[in-house]
Amino acid sequence: MRNVVILGSTGSIGISTLSVLAAHPEDYQVLALTAASQTDKLLQQCLAVKPRYAAMLDSKAASELATELKLAGSRTEVLSGIDALCQLGAHPDADIVMAAIVGSAGLLPTLAAVEQGKTVLLANKEALVMSGELFISKVKRHGATLLPIDSEHNAIFQCLPAPLQQHTHDQQIADFGISKLLLTGSGGPFLTTALTEFDNITPAQAVAHPNWSMGHKISVDSATMMNKGLEFIEARWLFNCQAADIDVVIHPQSIIHSMVQYTDGSVLAQLGQPDMRTPIAHALAFPKRIASPVPPLSFKQMRDFTFTEPEKARYPNLYLAIAACGCGQGATTALNATNELAVAAFLAHKIRFTDIARVNEQGLEHFADFRVSTLDDILALDNEARHYAQTLLRKLT
Repeated sequence: MRNVVILGSTGSIGISTLSVLAAHPEDYQVLALTAASQTDKLLQQCLAVKPRYAAMLDSKAASELATELKLAGSRTEVLSGIDALCQLGAHPDADIVMAAIVGSAGLLPTLAAVEQGKTVLLANKEALVMSGELFISKVKRHGATLLPIDSEHNAIFQCLPAPLQQHTHDQQIADFGISKLLLTGSGGPFLTTALTEFDNITPAQAVAHPNWSMGHKISVDSATMMNKGLEFIEARWLFNCQAADIDVVIHPQSIIHSMVQYTDGSVLAQLGQPDMRTPIAHALAFPKRIASPVPPLSFKQMRDFTFTEPEKARYPNLYLAIAACGCGQGATTALNATNELAVAAFLAHKIRFTDIARVNEQGLEHFADFRVSTLDDILALDNEARHYAQTLLRKLT
């Protein structure tokens, strides 16, 4: 029986994780659940799985949760604040920590789990985008096990040779005959939309992903392909490679989740339904395999596979992220911050869809040469980039 902490249990990844765990009650139990402010969702989850702890970032929401749980006769202990999330990520009884908090808020709790040598299932891509070099150095120093949950990175991981899977942070992929990591992306809901219509795209249209069910922020990032850009940066750190080792390919069907190209001409691909429960099940049991609630592919009913190169004019955010990856850690930290604020402003109907890229481009130009080396440096730059983004956004609203 392995104890699992889910950081961000009310989001799509957290809900999918609980679905997989429910299918294997003899192997896993939930030690703790955390959320930001969705009291009702977390209450229902706590009553269903009976964790020892629950924590919320918002203290008022945590107080409401504690009251409701007490009325229901629950023994779950409720905590609040970022320190509580860090404590649960590092809890001595935790065996597996699902890091599924969206955005920069997930960095500190995820690092806390790493520093205690936990098995960390990483769904929070911002942790590596903001602090890749520092993060990976802590993984190696503390003997943590880091397993990717993003469907693309999990697919690449599954296509690696077994010896490289055990030492992804210490080895060079070229030493294992690998020439390219191929990240696939659906292209989002606007793959064929006329560019002249982009100024009029609404938040409702942007969050309507054709294949995946995700939260609003990540859905907008998918529509702009910033999500793929962040995954590009994440892959650079996860697999100890350089930007030149990674290519992005649009695959609208979202059946091939990513590929690894070898020097002998072979290309290995991981296929599956567009359902996050597959990579979650893989990582939970690695190196073993367990069943997930996801139905298998039916190749007899499979549609044709198509592949295209992402257009720069259609997806400027993707190319901004690739450029930031080449600039260094400071640039990727700042780009992540400006993008979070720009997406929030778009979702609040304050700026246009095309303004997201304009804010990100100006932010990258301003912070491209910034250098960071410590966690304090990273957090300070993140804060400075957010203030700069707010200045840019005020000019647009």
